[in-house]
Amino acid sequence: MSGKLEAATALARQVAEVGRAIGLPYIAAASDIGNPRPMYGSDGRALAETVFSWIDPDLRYWEDRGFALRAAFIHAARVCSEPFYFAGGRLASWRPNAALEAVAAEGRIETFGVGSAIVAPAYLPDGVIGAVVWASPDADLDVGRVFAERAGELHALALKFVATYADATGRLAAAAPAHLTRREIQCLKWAAAGKTDAEVARIVAISTPTVRFHINNAARKLGVAGRSQAIRRAATLGYIGSGDPPYADSPPNR
Repeated sequence: MSGKLEAATALARQVAEVGRAIGLPYIAAASDIGNPRPMYGSDGRALAETVFSWIDPDLRYWEDRGFALRAAFIHAARVCSEPFYFAGGRLASWRPNAALEAVAAEGRIETFGVGSAIVAPAYLPDGVIGAVVWASPDADLDVGRVFAERAGELHALALKFVATYADATGRLAAAAPAHLTRREIQCLKWAAAGKTDAEVARIVAISTPTVRFHINNAARKLGVAGRSQAIRRAATLGYIGSGDPPYADSPPNR
């Protein structure tokens, strides 16, 4: 465990070094934006106090349990998995991004002293979202150019850092995901689309008890209880993607 945490701490130092090199020396990082616990180094102290520093030294964001709910940069990381930047009072990325535009449309962005920034979300398994923010109080910094040149590198570094820390602190699953059959996935997809067990049975041409059997069996494999938890867990693991319509023509796998 200590060796893994030392590796994560070394990556934190690399994050800070890169920030200084690109003119965005102030760092805020979270291994899980849904968890208020701050990231700690191998010495047991918060990385925000030892390796990283913030623009306003009195803003101890890592001790504020409501910070992630107020910070627009973190809010945007919930809906944008690719890196993005803040410049001229707006959020932008490699391409037109409706999610970032929607966050900006919610109202004035609270900057917490940030004039420019690059944000790299780090999406991990099981729905965990981490993030690294490289920031500067300088609103005149050509952050768009920096982003164009370094965003891919920064995103990869953020993901490596957050994943290494999550592994070191036991937040990444050590077991392989459950193997669901095509019929189990099919039933869960239709259930996720809002269909009742009876409606699923009619669509896929099996009995209602058989639908329940497949959904219950999937829940057992996924280690959860009940229909709704099975749907959520299967979606998190990528078995029932949100974009594709359910299918009704897969061969039975009973």
